Amino acid sequence: MGPRDRHGSTAPLIGLTTYLERAQQGVWDGPASFLPRQYFDAVTRAGGIAVLLPPQPVDAEVAASVLDAIDGLIVTGGKDVDPARYGQEPHPTTDAPRLDRDAWEDALLAAAIERELPFLGICRGLQVLNVTRGGTLLQHLPDVVGSDRYNLGGGVFATNEVSVDDGTRLADLLERSGGLAVKSYHHQAVDRVGEGLRVSARTDDGTIQAVELTTVPFGVAVQWHPEETLDDLRLFAGLVDAARAHRSARSLGPAARSLSLSKGNA
Repeated sequence: MGPRDRHGSTAPLIGLTTYLERAQQGVWDGPASFLPRQYFDAVTRAGGIAVLLPPQPVDAEVAASVLDAIDGLIVTGGKDVDPARYGQEPHPTTDAPRLDRDAWEDALLAAAIERELPFLGICRGLQVLNVTRGGTLLQHLPDVVGSDRYNLGGGVFATNEVSVDDGTRLADLLERSGGLAVKSYHHQAVDRVGEGLRVSARTDDGTIQAVELTTVPFGVAVQWHPEETLDDLRLFAGLVDAARAHRSARSLGPAARSLSLSKGNA
């Protein structure tokens, strides 16, 4: 028997994408897959089981095999998406591209959308989702908003207030609309919104802070870092609940899938 969640059932498996960066430990110094602990702590505290998904060669078959093994997906934060993916030349401040991670996360997200696997995008994860859906990004927000209010640098998270739109999945998850204080660390943001995405939160300067995919039972992405506020696990709990419902529907087969998912999202 596996670990039990707060509902008494076997906890759903949540896959989290990871960084692939140079890391040093003792005498070892080289590329390594890693993820800050806050991410998987948030998953486990919300009742899920965290499974780390490092960047690796990917095709449709590999992506399908990964998603066969998990119940939900989190696309995490990290370096900037390659501007070539949305038809632009890089801004001088844009990170050197992580082509393997871009390809990995794009394939996982596209496959998750196709099979309606619940997913949550965080910071870079929102940007990957928007680009996967054919949208574009603002490569350097200070050029647009005139300040560094979203990225203080030095590993210090900025606090910003976002306005959550009423009647959205995000408002349901947070059990509120209107103002919400969040932790920010980004210098890019959504420009042209991708196909099927609904904007669900902005800041007072118009910067898009959250989107959701309206064609799937659970597809939410936020520009901020909810893993930095572990006293508020509502987004992670919502994903875990949706992952549990997805697993249940998958085990019941196609005939009962629609009814099970509708109950899980009630």
